[in-house]
Amino acid sequence: MFEHLAIAVVLQFAIARLTRSWWLGAGIASAYFVGREIAQAEYRWIELYGGGLRADMPWWGPFDLRVWTTADQWLDWIGPVAATNLIAWVMHRRG
Repeated sequence: MFEHLAIAVVLQFAIARLTRSWWLGAGIASAYFVGREIAQAEYRWIELYGGGLRADMPWWGPFDLRVWTTADQWLDWIGPVAATNLIAWVMHRRG
């Protein structure tokens, strides 16, 4: 989790330096980690319930709470989203 958080903040900082938009940096970093965790949830669903076949997975497969069994799986996307949005909010308030 902490690695994801650190990478997200570094990515946000780099994007903010290039574009002068902390919110854009937060959005891109958040989207990356949310997408990554959804992709991993897809693979877990396919392995557990899809018989190893992607074609057997319904559209809602990665959102099935049965494949989100550990706190780490949640924190790997909630941490970066919360941290980057907090940083963007603080930097926006600072003006």
